[in-house]
Amino acid sequence: QVQLVESGGGLVQPGGSLRLSCVVSGATSDPLPVAWFRQAPGKEREGVSCINSGGDLIYYSDSVTGRFTISRDKAKNTVYLQMNNLSPEDTAVYYCATDLFPFLQFAVISGTPARDRASWGQGTQVTVSS
Repeated sequence: QVQLVESGGGLVQPGGSLRLSCVVSGATSDPLPVAWFRQAPGKEREGVSCINSGGDLIYYSDSVTGRFTISRDKAKNTVYLQMNNLSPEDTAVYYCATDLFPFLQFAVISGTPARDRASWGQGTQVTVSS
């Protein structure tokens, strides 16, 4: 089975930055498509960004475009999410997930949850507060 482990969350002031990491292992040595999702209390999980196996196809939700950057290190089986200019509205548990890329792409573009066939990490808390 595919295993995903997120890290890098924490408490940051508005306008600050965090870098999240997602380590993927267990199923294959080849890179997998990965997306970042987030879920705030009382809200459904929403797609934030995704990257394909080659790292050359990248999408962002409208709410994070220009502030967040997704990237990957294939040698380390790790996908990163650099988050800049954070605001309280970014407060959420952030998850990484893997699935067929078209499903991840749709979830990110539309801001909807991924389908239930996706594999998920445990999440990492991001809190943006003064």
